Amino acid sequence: MTTIPVKTPSGEYPIYIYDGVLADTGAKLRERGFAGKCAIVTNPTVGQHYTEKLTVSLTEAGFSPIVCEIPDGEQYKTLATVAGLYDRFLAAGLERQNPVLSLGGGVTGDIAGFAAASYLRGVPFVQIPTSLLAMVDASVGGKTGVDLPQGKNLVGAFKQPEMVLIDPLVLETLPSAEFRSGLAEVVKHGIIADEKLFEKLRAGEFTLDWMIAAAVQVKVSVVQEDPFEKGRRAVLNLGHTFGHAFETLSDFQLRHGEGVAMGIACAARLAQSLGHCSPQTTERIIDTLAFLDLPTEPPQHSFERVWAAMGADKKKMAGKLRFILPRAIGDVDIFTDVPETVVQLILEG
Repeated sequence: MTTIPVKTPSGEYPIYIYDGVLADTGAKLRERGFAGKCAIVTNPTVGQHYTEKLTVSLTEAGFSPIVCEIPDGEQYKTLATVAGLYDRFLAAGLERQNPVLSLGGGVTGDIAGFAAASYLRGVPFVQIPTSLLAMVDASVGGKTGVDLPQGKNLVGAFKQPEMVLIDPLVLETLPSAEFRSGLAEVVKHGIIADEKLFEKLRAGEFTLDWMIAAAVQVKVSVVQEDPFEKGRRAVLNLGHTFGHAFETLSDFQLRHGEGVAMGIACAARLAQSLGHCSPQTTERIIDTLAFLDLPTEPPQHSFERVWAAMGADKKKMAGKLRFILPRAIGDVDIFTDVPETVVQLILEG
């Protein structure tokens, strides 16, 4: 069993990582003083595999769970979906002390977390991520939100969970394409702050539990330093300025990790063009992404469309786009004065 404590401005919560923790959910919640009603937010794809196991765990621990299914897919990460959850919570009589549990990937966690943050001005929230991407990234750090037609995650809130339960066994039912998508975020964490993690990925020499824990630890270290994304936490957006634009322009048909992988490759090329990293660093990054069967070339959109999509990005500072660029493996920095012409050259090859 691996337990990683996360300090937040309001206290501390644990991240549990071990095989079978899903079945221990009820006991873990009871240990933290919860009782009575709770809501499970999931989608049909995940729910068919794991809702029953979670419901049994909760019921045996004395809880009265209600299951709230939401549609599966980024296109449903909207205010309308959140409003539907409010209706279910109210119908079930969910009160301020009753927790909301997210059982699913990053999209489900973002939606359920935002609903928990805003229903009754905030109810307890528990993350049970079922995709690799959610385990190593989306479930940690307290960021929740939904999309608007203009871009990703433009409406949201910081909502720290009561706990995060990561059960590697649930990855057995994750499609291989989704697993690869999650590896993009693991690569990102290695580039940001863990050269050993990056090298083991590059060599294909790692166990699943170790990889998850190492990637989670990078994110925990960054978010503890900057819980509300006022400064250093922005480095976690490596690849995302490009990647979110690619996702938006695909009408969210592009997987998040695929967009991030493309974005990381673009960021590495941009860093090299601006003289911030060596050609060898760029080559190592792109080779590692390719080794993991992740895309390294941007999609075929006009520069004007990509630049406009980037302009809607919430990560801007004083009206300027912020790019997270690598200096070396384990060392990245934030840049705001990146010439548009150089970005164009990177995107158009």
